[in-house]
Order: sequence, then structure tokens, then C-alpha cells
Amino acid sequence: METTFLFYDIETTGLNRAFDQVLQFAAIRTDRRLNEINRHDIKVRLRPDVVPSPAAILTNRISISAFSSGLCEYEATVQIHRLMNQDNTISLGYNSLGFDDEFLRFAFHRNLLPPYTHQYKNGCGRMDLFPMTIIYWLYKREVLTWPEIDGKPSLKLEHLGSANHLAAGQAHDALVDVETTLELARRFFKKKKTWDYLEGYFDKETDLHRTGELPIVFQSAGGDHRKALMVAGEYGSGQNYQVPVISIANSIPYPNQSLWLRLDLPELQQTTVESIAETTWVVRKRFGEPGILLPPHNRYWQRLGEERRAICKNNIQWLQQNPELFQQIIKYYQQFRYPFVPDLDPDASLYQIGFYSRDDEKRCRAFHRASPKKKARLVDEFSSPDARALARRALCRNFPTHAPESFHREFSDYLQRVNPLKSEDAIIDYRQNRRTTPAQAIAEITKLKQAGELSSDRRRLLDDLEAYIRSRFS
Repeated sequence: METTFLFYDIETTGLNRAFDQVLQFAAIRTDRRLNEINRHDIKVRLRPDVVPSPAAILTNRISISAFSSGLCEYEATVQIHRLMNQDNTISLGYNSLGFDDEFLRFAFHRNLLPPYTHQYKNGCGRMDLFPMTIIYWLYKREVLTWPEIDGKPSLKLEHLGSANHLAAGQAHDALVDVETTLELARRFFKKKKTWDYLEGYFDKETDLHRTGELPIVFQSAGGDHRKALMVAGEYGSGQNYQVPVISIANSIPYPNQSLWLRLDLPELQQTTVESIAETTWVVRKRFGEPGILLPPHNRYWQRLGEERRAICKNNIQWLQQNPELFQQIIKYYQQFRYPFVPDLDPDASLYQIGFYSRDDEKRCRAFHRASPKKKARLVDEFSSPDARALARRALCRNFPTHAPESFHREFSDYLQRVNPLKSEDAIIDYRQNRRTTPAQAIAEITKLKQAGELSSDRRRLLDDLEAYIRSRFS
């Protein structure tokens, strides 16, 4: 089967990957030359436990009345998973690896679907148009009109779309954003040599091979240290979206992460054994994923500016002159582990629980094949406590009439934790961020209204959202 691209976008109830949900998923599948094959627009009903973010609702403009229509989350997520896991599918969007992909990964986890297979299985893979856009902005500017907002360059999709008339319709509608993303890709595709080169950065083996060809700037007891430019959106236009780095090691607890020390920070030379976490900055890079590592050719290196190049040169010399401290820096990042969160909610446990056993993977497949009524009978067969909890929640959230009374009692207890009396008692996620509570959402709505400058349509969205939250979470 020929490889196809699946351009996609999502609109969500908020930014929390573990607790928010997709409200709209849109996708356009194309062939390798970006000719459209088919398109999809999936609307999703609001889960009974979700507290929508007022800011998100103002952005995507999805009304409360729209919340009540569409597929339930379970059915929608099964469809999305099937689209992204079709053989030889490369899924991509605009900043999709910075947000959408992880958001969907948690949706798959929450609904007992394999969360990673769309990344590697049956010829599937992922790309992201945002870091590619940065490279075109840096080195192939003739392909687009590049917008400026308040005197600063903007690579936001809505601004690129407007400046270049890429698609018609309201920004932050998922299907309009997909059309914009696809048309942007077609503009880039005209520079086919650049497109093909950048596509290689999303192939693990190609990315790994290119990294192995980066120049070794010096060696230490920790091995070879290669120099590169790390390109990523997080660095901003003020730094030309790139920072100089050297490789220092691979993570021990997370072997798929390579570690790159940033070289353009003056405070690096103030580092002591006690201050490593405060005065050094290491980028964790997975091969085949952003950021993009460019070789330090002069035409690229010049983009750093004279001051940053000088800091970089001095920092390399300082590292060579302080080999013992450098090894302490390497050791700190090599051995670093993300903190363990005790009693982590099952919705947020994806990274902490690891992979299910082979038997539980089979039980997940059986759960999906079963009718809603039969799903309830399979729940207690899971050996994983998280899988059992997620299966019970899936029934209460999506098929409440088929959930036994004992499931509803447990779900009712969970809803009480969603709506705590004190904000400090809110459920936390894998990053120890608190779940938005109904009281916090109401407070945010009040603040937005008091700030003024709201159109009648935007005020109506907030009024309806407030009424929903007050009635749903009394």
C-alpha cells in the first residue's frame, strides 16, 4: 500500500492533555504528492466530567449547544485511532508533535487503545509542519509572504493563512485549520529538495545518521561531544528559533532521549556542583522528532549573531578547562528521572504505568470488540488496576445505561473529586499540574467579563458556559 499523509487538527476543551478532551477532529488524507484522497470531520460530545476552559471556548468558539451533539468520546476516539493507524499513514499537523499528538495519545490511553502504534507500526509515522516552517522562514523565505504582528515575525498558522490566503473560513475551526495546513505544505512542496531533506528529520534512522555526521568539537571522559544548531519553536523569533548545543550523553532511565547542552547562556560558567539545575539547560531530543539538529555550517552559524557565537566559544573553552565539573553536569542529566507522582489518577497515568502486559493488551482488544453491555462483564478480567478503572469510567462516560450501579457509585465519587471544595485539593496530572475545577472556571469567566472588550457573541459563549458549569457541577 502506498504511503499517505493524514493532515489533521483538533479543537479541545483546554490544554491539559490528561483531563481535557477533543471537541472536533478534522483530517484530510493525501497521496505523497499532496493530492487529496478523502476528508473527515468528527464532532465529539462533552464528557460529563470535563470542565471546559473559558479561554479555549473563546478560541475555538464551540458553543454549549454543540457540546451536546456528535459522537461520544469513546466512539470518536476509536475512529480517530483507526484513521491514524491505517497502514503506511504519516500523520502530521501544525505543531502537532508539540500538542495534538500527545493530547490524542492520552485520549487513546483513556479509552484503552494502543497509544503509540501510530508512531511506528505497519509503516506508520509522524511529521510536524511547524518546525519545517521555521526552516523555510530561515532559509527559503521566497515561498511565502511572512506576516509580522506588532513589528515581530509571527509563525502562527492563522497569521500565515491570512497573509497568504491559504484557506477560507474561521481560524480555529479544525477543518479550516487542516485546509490551511495542507495548502501551506503545498507551497513548501514546490521546493521539493528542501521538503525531502526536512522529511528526513522525521525518520528515526535518517535523523540518527545525520547526527552521527555532526562534527566532534571536543572529547572528554564522557565521550565525543558533537556541535549543532537546535531548531525549535520554543526559542522564539528573537533567537531565530535556534540555539547552539553540544551532545553530552544519552539518558539512562529514558534511553530514547539524547541530551544536548545549550551553549549560548552566560550563566553556564557560574555552574557549581550544587547549582547545575539552575545554571545549565539541557535539551532532551528523541530521534525522528523535533527539534531539528542542523550542522554548524557557517551559513547557519552566522544566524546566531556575534554575541551568541562569542558566548558559545567561551563556554566550550570553559567546559574543556573544567573537566571534572563537566562530568558532574553529564552525570546529573544522565541519571535524572521525572518525579514519581503517588496515587496518580488513571486518566493521567499513561507515562507512569508503562505498557500493559500482553494479556491485558488482549483484554483491551476484546473490550473494544464487545458490545457496551458485554464490556461491563470484561472489566474485572484486567490485571492492571488502571485498566480496570479506565474501563469502568469509559462505560459511565459513554454508555451509562450499560454500566452497573457499582460503576456509577465509583464514578460519582470521582465527580466529587473533580469538584473539590478547595482548589488545592484538585486532582493533579503527571506533571503535578492541578485539574481545572468548576470554581476556577467560574472565576475565570467572571474575570474575562469584567475585563470588558467582549463582543456580544463572545459574551454569549461565556454566559452559556457559566450556566452549564453551574448546572452540571452544583
